[in-house]
Amino acid sequence: MGAQIRVYRQRIRSVTATKKITRAMELMAASRVVKAQQAVRESTPYARALTRAASAVATYSDEDHPLTTEPENVKRAALVVVAADRGLAGGYNSNVLKEGERVSAALQAEGKEVVPYLVGRRAVSFYSFRKREFAAEWTGSSEKPSFENAREIGERLVADFIKPTEEGGVDEVHIVSTRFVSMVNQEAEVIRLLPLEVVEGVEAPEDESELYPLYEFEPNPEELLDTLLPRYVNARIFNALLSAAASELAARQRAMKSATDNAEELIKKYTRLANQARQAEITQEISEIVGGASALADAK
Repeated sequence: MGAQIRVYRQRIRSVTATKKITRAMELMAASRVVKAQQAVRESTPYARALTRAASAVATYSDEDHPLTTEPENVKRAALVVVAADRGLAGGYNSNVLKEGERVSAALQAEGKEVVPYLVGRRAVSFYSFRKREFAAEWTGSSEKPSFENAREIGERLVADFIKPTEEGGVDEVHIVSTRFVSMVNQEAEVIRLLPLEVVEGVEAPEDESELYPLYEFEPNPEELLDTLLPRYVNARIFNALLSAAASELAARQRAMKSATDNAEELIKKYTRLANQARQAEITQEISEIVGGASALADAK
């Protein structure tokens, strides 16, 4: 009985230590997610404005730019998977990796060769464990990405997109990341980054008497596209990284809170079992004392 009590007390100490760790991780994620949300809110308008500007130039200039021209035959498609550097974030990593697998299967069904570009150690581990090849990897900045990280990724993607497919280039660029909706809702999403296809903020007039927008480009559409499109790519990637970072922190906060609550329940359970074992031990000792006293009385 005493050995059983020692086991329960040892488990209580172990779970208590785990609870301290999960509680600390929950508090750290809660303190960081506020700044991460603010960064997403601040970067989103700039990314949308650049997208509208690049779309307007590409749509109304009739300029054949490498980053906006649809290839006739798409052979290779780049797939950028944005995951986390660490685990303990609930289903955050598994959701984005599953979405990446779904997109990869869809692209392969269309006859395209998928070229993975991985962001985050969890994505690298996922592909390395399955012995799959990938073109590039970027790790170490999933919780707090900087614009330099986005620029490095963007420059590599643009360079591979411009490069002919015979030399290892790609014809399309897709990004699979997690969009931050709220503290309790984060959704895996897919964005086709290149070639630029979505025209945002350019709509037909509701009334036929209205005039369509007229654009005048200075110095010329080609130079504008050369300047705008790399910035558009970097801004969209940076916004995706920031949204993924906020989603990771929110998911980790929820997961660690759930782990802390479970640890508290385990502590209560083991404390109750230890008390029951102690009470049983005391009852047994009393019974033995009473039995011994009765035996002595009968002997007299």
